[in-house]
Amino acid sequence: MDSKILEKCTLCPHECKVNRLNKEIGRCKATDKVKLALASLHYFEEPCISGEKGSGTIFFSGCNMSCKFCQNFKISQEGLGKEIEINDLANEFLRLQKENANNINLVTGFMYIPQIIEAIHIARSKGLKIPIVYNSSGYESLGALKMLEGYIDVYLPDFKYFDNELSKKLSNINNYRQIAEVALKEMYRQVGAPRFDENGMIKKGLIIRHLVLPNHIENSKNVLKWIKENIDNEVYVSIMAQYFPSHKAMETDDINRKLNINEYNEIEQYVFDLNLNGYMQDLEENEEQYVPDFENNN
Repeated sequence: MDSKILEKCTLCPHECKVNRLNKEIGRCKATDKVKLALASLHYFEEPCISGEKGSGTIFFSGCNMSCKFCQNFKISQEGLGKEIEINDLANEFLRLQKENANNINLVTGFMYIPQIIEAIHIARSKGLKIPIVYNSSGYESLGALKMLEGYIDVYLPDFKYFDNELSKKLSNINNYRQIAEVALKEMYRQVGAPRFDENGMIKKGLIIRHLVLPNHIENSKNVLKWIKENIDNEVYVSIMAQYFPSHKAMETDDINRKLNINEYNEIEQYVFDLNLNGYMQDLEENEEQYVPDFENNN
């Protein structure tokens, strides 16, 4: 692994420039060691990713955002997980393939990109063949994404915010939209529109996720409008209605409730009017949420 970038880390847009090799900590809280919260088959992704066999999901600890509503805050902000070696990460990929996972799904892995690349090399040399999915917040460095070219088959980023004031308020990020727009275009350049196998499982391509927030429907519309106008119409969008107030959301007036049916219907109609491809999560799924049990599975 080329660890030079970790001496003055610029792997994400914050460019903290801390020396992670000396255990200095930046915004994401990562050191030079990979920290893993959970590696398991996951059945709650998009149909073309989970399918019937499940997605081989790797949840990394840490994050460069501070979302007040994060459902996985125990790992993203509190650092739950255990440190592992790069060979162990490669072996997790191979184990999940042996368990018939449709893919390897890397969740919030930007801070470990050099280690992930080496793990993919090792795993592929030992027979890893299933697609690699890069599951991202969308707040990604262009340079780091370029490092991933040729290693990632499917990009699965969020596009959370068009409104930077909202991203500052809810995630403590000043420039989310500008960073995400560049990142999405780079992801599309690398992998293009989705391509599927004979069973409908994605093999390569870009799917853009958007979580609809209560009281912020215009933010959602602007996100979807940007996708329509700036990315190929064949790219899929995944509209998530699963929002529920977790972590610090109950303390924040405009996001302290679930999405209501009128908000959902308005976004559903807007997606239809834009003629976007992809998935709409049923609002009924909002009643019961699946959150991985990180504490009992790491």
